[in-house]
Amino acid sequence: MPRKKNDILLKAAFEETFQYLLYFFFPGADNIFDLGKGFTFMDKELRELFPDLEKNGGTREADMLVKVWLLDGTEKCILVHIEIQADAKDGFPKRMFRYFYRIYDRYETGITAIAVFTGKNRPPVSQFSEALLGTSVLYEYNYYHVLDHSETALIAMNNPFALVVLAAQKALLKIPQQELSDTRLAIAKALIGSKKYSNQKIEVFLYFLKNFLYVENREININFDKQIDFLTGKVNAMGIVETIKMIAEEEGLEKGREEGMEKGMEKGMEKGQRLRDIQFVESLLGNTDFSIATIASLVNVTEAFVRKIQEGLK
Repeated sequence: MPRKKNDILLKAAFEETFQYLLYFFFPGADNIFDLGKGFTFMDKELRELFPDLEKNGGTREADMLVKVWLLDGTEKCILVHIEIQADAKDGFPKRMFRYFYRIYDRYETGITAIAVFTGKNRPPVSQFSEALLGTSVLYEYNYYHVLDHSETALIAMNNPFALVVLAAQKALLKIPQQELSDTRLAIAKALIGSKKYSNQKIEVFLYFLKNFLYVENREININFDKQIDFLTGKVNAMGIVETIKMIAEEEGLEKGREEGMEKGMEKGMEKGQRLRDIQFVESLLGNTDFSIATIASLVNVTEAFVRKIQEGLK
C-alpha cells in the first residue's frame, strides 16, 4: 500500500484509540488528564498554522493536533501534538521546534509533542538547540519508534493503541503473507479479548487491519474472516470485504454474458467498489468522530460523496 495511504490509515487508528494512546505514552494518565471531558481534534487549525508544511517535508494528512484537559484544578487546556514520521530527515528537530512556537504563538498554552517513527531508522536526536552570544534555546520533545517494544510486550499491555503500534511494526518488517495474516489474527484476538470496544468499533478496527496489513491471497483472507466470525460469534458469515468482492465478481460475470466478459467484469468490480466505499463511509460516520475530510481521505472518495451518505443516514 502507498506510504501516504498507510499514513492516513495510521492516523485514523491513532484517533480511534486516542484515549489509549494517552495511557501508552503517559503512565498514570488517569491522574494527569480529565478524560471525561473528551478530546478535540484540530486538523483544520493545524492546516491553517502550517500551509507550507508539505514544501518542507511534512505531511498534513498524518499530523495530529489534539486539545485535551488536565486534572490540575484549573481545567487548563493543553495541546498534544503527534507527529507520524517514517524517518528523521535532516532538519526534523527544527521542524518540530517550528511546530511548537507556531502553536504556542497562536494558543499560548502548554504543549507536549510526540514524534512517532514508523520507518527503519531510529532518530539520532530528539531536540533542537540554537545559541548565539549568550542567548540560547533548547527544545526537547518525546519520540517513539514502533520497534521499541517487542510483539510479546505490546500484546501483554492489554491496550488497543499498543495493537496499532504492533500493526505498524509488522507493516515495517514486510513479513510473508501467511505470517502477516497470522499477525492480524493475533491482534484481532487481543482486541476482542480486551473487551474495551463494542462490536461496531471492533469491525472498524478490523477493517483497518485488513487494509493496513494487506494480504493479496484470497484464500488466506477468507480463512481469516472465518476465524474472526468464530471469535465474534457469527455463524456462516463472510467478512464484509470478501462478500463485496464476491458480489462484484458475480455481477461482473453476469454482465459479461450480456455485454462481453471484460466489460461486465469491469462494471461489476466498479459497482462492488462503490458498495464497499458506501459501507465503509457509513461505518466511519456511525462509529467514529472523524471529520468529513478525514473520512474522504481514508476511503479515497470526495467530501461530497461522504456528505451525501451522511445526509442519507439522518
